[in-house]
Amino acid sequence: MKLKQYLYSQLAITFFPIFFGLYFITSVVFLVKIASLTSIITINFLELFQLYSYVIPQIVFYTLPISFFISLVITLSKLASEYELTVITSFGLNPLKVMKIFLPLTLLLSIALVFVSVGLIPKTKFLTKQFLDVKKKEANFNIKASEFGQKFGDWLIYIQDKDDKTYNQIKLFKTQYNKDQFIISDSAVLKNDKGDLTFKLDEGKAFFIDEKEINQINFKSMLINDSIANSRMEKFTTTIDYWKTKIKKGEDIDDFTFFILTSMFPLLSLFLVVSFGYFNPRYEKNRAVMYSIMAAVIYYIVAKFIGKNLLLHSLYLLPAIWIALGYFIFTRTVKKEY
Repeated sequence: MKLKQYLYSQLAITFFPIFFGLYFITSVVFLVKIASLTSIITINFLELFQLYSYVIPQIVFYTLPISFFISLVITLSKLASEYELTVITSFGLNPLKVMKIFLPLTLLLSIALVFVSVGLIPKTKFLTKQFLDVKKKEANFNIKASEFGQKFGDWLIYIQDKDDKTYNQIKLFKTQYNKDQFIISDSAVLKNDKGDLTFKLDEGKAFFIDEKEINQINFKSMLINDSIANSRMEKFTTTIDYWKTKIKKGEDIDDFTFFILTSMFPLLSLFLVVSFGYFNPRYEKNRAVMYSIMAAVIYYIVAKFIGKNLLLHSLYLLPAIWIALGYFIFTRTVKKEY
């Protein structure tokens, strides 16, 4: 038990600096991408933070597997360079038993990554798209004060002045089915109702004019929806329904397989962790970091390629190949020495 706690503490010392470093770098990249959106839409600080919160699952997904894998390798290589693994082995803990100590934590991490990638990322991407669609719709609706010929849906609109989303002295006119409609209002506010733009008019009059009569209605409040808005945004019910629909249509299957395979990377690479981490500091150089980075790059490239070409079949082919390769390297290097 004490040895297990010691190994976990050594892993934590290595893992957190690497993870937070990669997390910070990746966050900067995503923040730059978010900031570039300001050329299209206008967002405040809270909305910037909201968009950033939507990309946190992606940042975690891209940084956590690599950080954890490299940290495991560095932890073992550090213990090997300080001859601590030699002492541990002398007490009867061979590399396989050390690997089993890290197995539960690695399994838990892979399950969490599957939840983040398959469950949270599609939802947050949907929320991001929904947010941007609403903001772009607002950007397209840019009514200027004291200008004629502007439209809100089917309505011609004229305003005397405005302050942000509040408009004063509004006049609206529309001709439809041989009837003219004319509305005047003291003030109005532009609202978002789940992505649909709505004008809320206060204290005004509405006139309905045809060939025979004129009708007038006095109102305290009136809502006018934006009829030029795009068709309603697609709905996101549950993650299971989302992926069922995608797989049925043959869409984004490569993304689904990449999410699963990347989430399983730390678990599938435990043999490589032991193979790279164990070495004799008297006769061998510490190449653990170089080997682990090369293995991660190769795995990601292969996962992307095989997932795109073999689709769902890659979910059992790549894990089998990778585990077999890891065990082969393990038997050829560490197993025969320890």
